[in-house]
This record gives sequence, structure tokens and C-alpha cells, in this order.
Amino acid sequence: MSAPARAAVERLLGQDAAEVTGVPGGDICATHRVRLDDGTTVFVKALDDAPPGFFAAEARGLRWLRDAHGAPVPRVLGADEHALIEEWVAPGSPTPVAAERFGDVLARTHRAGAERFGVDPPAYIGTLPLPSGGAATWPEFFASQRIEPFARLARDRGALDAAQTATIEQLVQRLPTLAGPPEPPSRIHGDLWTGNLLCGADGAALLIDPAAQGGHRETDLAMLQLFGAPHLELVLAAYDRAWPLSEGWRDRVPLHQVHPLLVHAALFGRSYGAAAVRAAESVLRAG
Repeated sequence: MSAPARAAVERLLGQDAAEVTGVPGGDICATHRVRLDDGTTVFVKALDDAPPGFFAAEARGLRWLRDAHGAPVPRVLGADEHALIEEWVAPGSPTPVAAERFGDVLARTHRAGAERFGVDPPAYIGTLPLPSGGAATWPEFFASQRIEPFARLARDRGALDAAQTATIEQLVQRLPTLAGPPEPPSRIHGDLWTGNLLCGADGAALLIDPAAQGGHRETDLAMLQLFGAPHLELVLAAYDRAWPLSEGWRDRVPLHQVHPLLVHAALFGRSYGAAAVRAAESVLRAG
């Protein structure tokens, strides 16, 4: 653990970090299990050159999701410009029963709702800030605050060429007819791939590393399907029982995956740009 991160832990918690052990985590931040002087164990996520407000935004998002009293979320113990500190959750293995339970409680989180589409102040997805301007409808929000900004960024970084960008622009133009029935803003995780689910010792899945925002509930479900998740069909079936999804939701999965694929394109390059375009093309053909 870096000296600034250790200092942050000791300042925020008022105790010395007696023992620090690295643990598996994300590609961006260093992650540690820290035993404090009083024997308490905490989880610390650290990044010394984090963007402004990076960990504060994540802490707000975690607390907002926890306030929904739906899917479990680790308790935030502190955050500053160098680190985020959470309660330690002993790891476990996913089970079918826990997967069904997660589908049910994720629906409860989404039902808690949001005041509007988007987030204010901004959140981050990876290290990229999420635009926070308002929009009256989800198609308008998704086009102007999610697809268009990240398509521009991916293009500017060489991950999309002119023809691929034109395909994304065609999708934006047709979004109002492709988005499905109108829905109010849901309280969503915003970056819900399987790596952002923490399986506890009891098998229950906890939400971590959010880009929490008011959004469309199908977005979280589509993100779960982008890279796969344990017992995924059980999760989806339980969710649909708890809060039935609108007709045609499975056909809209690629639509909701375009944004995270553009984020990956901006961060990791052309292969994800091509995947975003293939998702857009499949939506355009089906529509």
C-alpha cells in the first residue's frame, strides 16, 4: 500500500494500519485487506493519481444503492482523494439459491427509483467521468449522455473509424423507436458486470464498484449478460418474477450493451469498438 493510501486509512479511521495484505481487485485500483490496531479488518481500494472526486463519487454511489434496502452493499467507512475504505466481506462461492435471491433484491434496488435519468454530481465508469446533464426521457438521455459522448471519445482515441461512427450515429437517430416502452428512472448500479459483484461467505452477491445513476433497469441486466455471471438465467428469471420486464426486453439487450462497449473501446481499443458496432448493427437489423 502506498504511503498516501496508508495515511488516508489512519486519518479517516483514527487507527494505525497494523497489517496490510494485497487482495485481488480491479485493473485500475490497488486493493488491500487491512487489519487495524483494534483487530478490525477493513477493505481498502487505493489510487494515488485518482481523478478529482473519484472515491467520493464511488462512496456516494455505494451509500445511495445501500439506501434502497435491496441488493446488499458493503458499508462505506471513509473516503478521500487517495482511498475508499469499506467493511471487509469474507469471500465465498455463488450458489443457485443465492442467484435467485440476487435477482429478487436487485429488482428491489431498481424499484427504489431516482429523481431523474443521470447523476449529479458526476460519477465515474472506470476512470472516465459520466456526463450528468438532464434529459426528459430515457432515449434522449441514453443518446446524449451515454452513446454520443463515448462514441466521440472512442473515435478520438482511434477505437472507431468513420464508417463505424456512422453506424453508431444511425442508432442514435433511431433510438426513440428502439428503446421499448417508457419507464421511469430506476436506481441502477450502472457498471454491473460480474467483476462488480462480490460473493460473500454466505453465497450472497453484493454490489461493489458502481457507476450509480438514475437509468433504465434493463441496462444493469444487459451488463450482467455482456461478460456472463454465475447462474445468470436464475438471476434473470427471479428478477422477472419480482418485477416483470417489458415485452421484448431480451431483444433490447444489445442496445443497452452499446454504451459499456464504447466505454471499453475508449479505454482498451479497437476490438471493443468493433464489438459496439456489431451490437448496434444487430439492434438496427432487428428494429
